[in-house]
Amino acid sequence: MELSQLRTIIHVAELGSLSKAADRLHTAQPALSRQVRMLEQELGVRLFERHGRGMVISEAGQEVLRHAYRITAEIQEIKATLLDSEASLRGHVSIGMPPTVSDILAVPLVAAIQKRHPDATIRIVSAYSSYVLDWLHKGEIDVAILFESKTARSVKSEPLLEENLFLIGPAGSALRPDHPEEFSSLQARKLLLPSPGHSLRLLLEECAKGRGISLSVMVETDSYSTLKNLVRAGHGMTVLPLAPIHEEISAGGLSYAPLAHPVPKRRLMMSLPSDRPPTRLARFAYEALQQSTKELVNSGIWPGVLVS
Repeated sequence: MELSQLRTIIHVAELGSLSKAADRLHTAQPALSRQVRMLEQELGVRLFERHGRGMVISEAGQEVLRHAYRITAEIQEIKATLLDSEASLRGHVSIGMPPTVSDILAVPLVAAIQKRHPDATIRIVSAYSSYVLDWLHKGEIDVAILFESKTARSVKSEPLLEENLFLIGPAGSALRPDHPEEFSSLQARKLLLPSPGHSLRLLLEECAKGRGISLSVMVETDSYSTLKNLVRAGHGMTVLPLAPIHEEISAGGLSYAPLAHPVPKRRLMMSLPSDRPPTRLARFAYEALQQSTKELVNSGIWPGVLVS
């Protein structure tokens, strides 16, 4: 097994095509095809499923890819330790975060990394905290932002931000930012919420249980863009943090009001794997996430309290 084969696996998996990978690596396509075939023969597994539109990594290939990312990152880290600490870094970094966080942090994060390390490649994955945590354990991502939970204790974490959740309605609703709504009023509203198991839904159900009420959920969807569109169209109200919808609020497409008694809050945690040291690029991404969050909070774009 050669390092060049592992790099080929990474690029083909990311691009889904031998020809695109060949263009990126400035290598002839037959040479890459031969590397993939030789590695499959050596390992005795099929790494990709071939079809007319390209190549999709197989289940066995996913396992190889996870190790390939780690091995290439460690080699880049060896090289980086011999460089000036101010030198631009190469390599790859993968960052995982919940959708409501990636909506607001992805752009400033990528800008910060590309400005300081223009030759680095970046992968941002957006999913439930439970999935992000699993990927962090498996080594598929290097840095994560997670919602605080008991299951996240197996990683190295520190608090980043605490944010309130707000009742969100369509434009023209009676919701006002200066007039808090009682949490118990949610019982009488048509709610649009994520499905059970989602961290936001679990938090709201816990608050409702504490008030002795039940929530009337008319539509469940785990897509935040779908939630926003349904609320905007007048199909009900939802509960969200303000950060991922600040543009819609500013444009007048949505309205909001604080919730009281109780005020639903959630805490975001910065997390790193506990079984391996982060690369220099991962540490930079970690610090860039913290700095970007601080700037968004200080500018008023992200309503929340910094706790790091």
